[in-house]
Amino acid sequence: MQAWTIPPVPALEGSGPQLRLWDTSADSFAQPDISGGASLYVCGITPYDATHMGHAATYVAFDLLVRQWLDAKAEVTYVQNVTDVDDPLLERAEATGVDWRELAAEQIELFREDMAALNVVPPAHYIGAVESVPWIVDGVEHLMAEGLAYRVAGGEGQPDGDVYFDVQAAEKVQPTTDEGAWVLGAVCGYDRETMLAYSAERGGDPDRPGKRDPLDPLLWRVAREGEPSWDGRSLGEGRPGWHIECSLIARKLLPAPFTVQAGGSDLRFPHHEMSAAHAYAADGVPLARHYAHGAMVGLDGEKMSKSRGNLVFISRLRRAGVDPMAIRLALLSKTYRHDWFWTDEVLEEAQERLDRWRASLETGWSAEAASDVVKNLRERLADDLDAPGALRVMDDAVARVDAGASHDAGTQTVRDAVSALLGVAL
Repeated sequence: MQAWTIPPVPALEGSGPQLRLWDTSADSFAQPDISGGASLYVCGITPYDATHMGHAATYVAFDLLVRQWLDAKAEVTYVQNVTDVDDPLLERAEATGVDWRELAAEQIELFREDMAALNVVPPAHYIGAVESVPWIVDGVEHLMAEGLAYRVAGGEGQPDGDVYFDVQAAEKVQPTTDEGAWVLGAVCGYDRETMLAYSAERGGDPDRPGKRDPLDPLLWRVAREGEPSWDGRSLGEGRPGWHIECSLIARKLLPAPFTVQAGGSDLRFPHHEMSAAHAYAADGVPLARHYAHGAMVGLDGEKMSKSRGNLVFISRLRRAGVDPMAIRLALLSKTYRHDWFWTDEVLEEAQERLDRWRASLETGWSAEAASDVVKNLRERLADDLDAPGALRVMDDAVARVDAGASHDAGTQTVRDAVSALLGVAL
């Protein structure tokens, strides 16, 4: 699958401090080792209503991580999936009378346009669930052969043969490296009661009869009438479960383990927990070394959700004439891992900030002021991607620009630094 156009990322002289990143699985700060290259997997969209503000906040946040690594002169391999066949997509297609493939293609293209407009660096590999079905079949067959997956009988008119992952069996797999073993809760840090609640809310089926453990996730859904399906060889006709998709795409395209698994905080369980479990069970190697999660975004004091009908879409803002760089600055004005609310005031402040920054370039920057900005931006972003702190660095520097002086030796340096590190085109 094709990603989107790569935005300009100017190369800056030198480099900044080593990144300190909050690792949600460890519940502590970590300094990811990128001496041998940096690898990142950010879970992608299910393309039925792309791209709302929550999506954008996640992808802009971890775009800062990519940019920080690029500035450190690391070789970066970035992978993102697209869950282009799953229940929410099929339900939306049926409700709207649109073919699911047409709906997916339309929303994926819209997502590409939004990401390009926001200057998000695209992944090197942009992979759909549909195109990865052969990898998934291989992986599920392997788990079945190793006794780590099992079939469940149908019920209430459902066909026999859905394949589930055996969580308890996976916990007994011995590690094959010194990276450590997987146990349930190792990634998300939740207790069993919390995991059961989230499983029911987030696409799981803990109450399905015949499962060995209520938390066992679906690996392969055998074909139902009216649903898309693919040749699963020994698994039978069907389609993949959600979590196995990401674990096998990551295993196919990234080192084992890769550097950082990222996504929204709602993915901690079950998605990231179970993706990690699948990969580890297959070969005894953890999926990722570190986990980073972005916050949830609400609207005017309420949770933003499809059911409430209060989603803010990037494409609608763009069509209304809002500068995408103002949208990006609005997103960067909030700490990436703390929940926050979108308001009109947040966007207005971002547009005013963008106007001030652009006006400062017309005045001109001295080389000394520009050098200080680069140094201070790097320091803030190396401290757990502190975008709000980085914006304050620029605000303070802009306030000190001497409108009466005649200098512009550092103007291009500032323009390049803001572009390279913050992704904001001035």
